Order: sequence, then C-alpha cells, then structure tokens
Amino acid sequence: MSVEMQHLAINYIALTDSGEHQAHYREALIGRSGAVANLVEQLHLAYNGKPAKGYAAFETEKSPKVALALADWQSGNSDYLGFSRATTDALVQELSQHQLPETGYLLLAHYRYLASEFLLICLLGSKDHFELTEQLELATSRHLDISRMQLAARLDLTEYAVNREQGHYISFIRGRAGRKVADFFLDFLGCAEGTDAKANSQLVLASVEEYLGAAEFAPEEKTAARRQVFDYCEERAKAGQEVVLAELSAVVDPEQENGFLHYCAEQQLAVAEQFPVEVKELKKLVKFNGTGGGLSLSFDEKLLGERVSYDLKTDTLVIKGTPPNLRDQLQRFLQGYSAFEQQGD
Repeated sequence: MSVEMQHLAINYIALTDSGEHQAHYREALIGRSGAVANLVEQLHLAYNGKPAKGYAAFETEKSPKVALALADWQSGNSDYLGFSRATTDALVQELSQHQLPETGYLLLAHYRYLASEFLLICLLGSKDHFELTEQLELATSRHLDISRMQLAARLDLTEYAVNREQGHYISFIRGRAGRKVADFFLDFLGCAEGTDAKANSQLVLASVEEYLGAAEFAPEEKTAARRQVFDYCEERAKAGQEVVLAELSAVVDPEQENGFLHYCAEQQLAVAEQFPVEVKELKKLVKFNGTGGGLSLSFDEKLLGERVSYDLKTDTLVIKGTPPNLRDQLQRFLQGYSAFEQQGD
C-alpha cells in the first residue's frame, strides 16, 4: 500500500443538553507517526470498500463554505487547521438546519495515493472496548468505528486541479440511511450529484457485450474477456480510480487493443474517455444471481451452457451437479421424509 499521509485533523461534534450541535476543536493537527499513517490507510481502504458511491461537483447555487475554505487553504491564505475548523463549522450548521441527531468525530485526512492527491472527509462514531488488566481490573477504551463508515466523501484534489470540468472529482457514500442523509451531506459540501457510476457500469456491460458479438468471439473467449473486464474495473474501483476507456479497450481485446475503442466511436456509444464505475453492477459480467418467491440462485457465467442450461420458452433452469453442502441437505431431508412416510404406513 502506498498511502502517504500529509495532514490529519480531528474535531468532535456533540449534542448539548438542549439538543443543539456543538463543535469541540482540537488545537493542533494530529502529528505524523506510524500509527497515524496506518489509520489514514485504514480510512482509505474502508472508503474504497464501500460499494455504493455517488459522484458530484461543487455547485455555485449551494453553500460555498467548504469550497471557499478549500480555496483559502490551497492558496495559502489559511493553514490546514483553519480549513478543518471552517469545514467543521459548515457541518454543524448543516446538521442544525436539517435537524439531524448525527454526532461523532469529524476526520479530515489529506493524503497521496499513487499519482493522485486526496482529501477524505468523514464523520465517524465510536465504540467502547473492554479489557482486563493484569490485576483483573476492568478497563475500557474508545475506538473509532471505521467499519461503519457511512457519512463520508472524498475529493480528488488532482482531478479537481486539472480536470474539474468533468464534474466527478467528489465521490460520496450513498449509505443505507436513505436519500435524506445523502442529500444532507451533499448540502454540507455545497455540491450537486453528477456522474452516475451505476449508469456508466450498465453502459459498459451493454457495450462490451455488443462488441464481443460483433467481433464474433467464441463462447470461451467471451467468458475470458468478461472476466478480464471485471477484474480490471474492480481493481480500479478498489484503488479509488476511474476506468480509462483506452485501457479498457486493451483489456477487452488484447489482440486488437483499440478495437473496442474504435467500435464505441463508430457506433456512437456514449462511453466517456474516463469514468467511475460501480463494481456491484459489473458483477453481472461474471455471475448470474437472483432472489424471489422463496428462491435464491447464484452461479458463475461460465457455467451457463455447461452445468447449467436455461430454456427461455418454458422458463426452466436445469442444474447438473449441486454443491456438496446443498446436496447433503437435500439428501438428509428426503431420506428423513421417506422414513417418516414409511412409519405412517
């Protein structure tokens, strides 16, 4: 891992007895150390691991507080500590306006990863851990709950500096709490949602399938190409990077590196030169799955036509060879049912 920490600021947002939000500021930045670098790396990995993200850009019609604070810091008119305090103030104000009870530790991590510079802003809760001393006394310690990161956004500072017109230099976690919380975090940042990673992924799915058909790939070649496309996109997403169309083209068809690229242009497919993707959506390249009516099925794409066959007219799926654990459950159930039936006779 090549995460290089630059700055880390932490402030705490609490609720007063009267129900008002109040910020508690740390008087200095967190000093650099191996432990702090490890924390920033964990934040980076936890954020990258979140599957559902949206993409946005600063919006002039919304509150410009975070954007102005960012500009002051980058121009040298304020330091990173001042930027963190201004950002915390903006969050407190937004929480109060939306009347949300959210509290926690606001972390602002500035770091470099590979060739890009990032700013990760996240509001984390905490959890208490219990331990016993050598004298068997009970002690508690408070830990940041990184695994439950939900309110978080990341600004690609490199993209923001050189390619901000694309409008997707800010990513944010959609989370499970619904649109209200997602909208609140966008309002806090002063940005509006733009690029749709899910729509991009669906376009990639359709475009790749079209190309594989037009180029008359053999069935086994299609399976290999789909897996290569998924692996490439997954690797880029996990690294927090966008998919590059020219690179994707070489992955789709290594023998004709620009074949997919030229096909997209000739067919006027609206595939951008660089775009974010959603890994969850791209799994359809390599796996079939579905749930409904008390039935849940999932199998690799390469098994279709071999161990799995589907009749479109009768909507019938035939599976040859079941997983050992499923086979064991079925045999036990049927044997038990037969024995019960014989006893009844």
